[in-house]
This record gives sequence, C-alpha cells and structure tokens, in this order.
Amino acid sequence: MSTTDPSTPRPLPPVAPELEDCCRSGCSPCVFDLYEDALARYEAALAAWEAAQAASK
Repeated sequence: MSTTDPSTPRPLPPVAPELEDCCRSGCSPCVFDLYEDALARYEAALAAWEAAQAASK
C-alpha cells in the first residue's frame, strides 16, 4: 500500500530527540538534523494521507 491509499493508517510523527541526545561535538549529521529530515518526510506523508482521505469521501 502507498501513503496515498485511503485505507493506509495515518502516519505517525517522529519522536523528537531530547536535549541530552546531542553530544554537542558538532556531529554531521546531528540527531537534531536527522529529526528535522524525519519531520519533513512525516509532514509530506501526512499531507499525502490527508489528500487521499479527502479524495475518498
């Protein structure tokens, strides 16, 4: 099933890292960078899911 299939469950947001999850050593990518990427993917998946839900009504 794709995320545009109206029977697909609603996407779940990524879990935000805690402040102590960052080692503060300038890692690339940082856990917060990875979270931002996951959040962008989630928002795109959610928009597609919502559009599929609206189209199926």
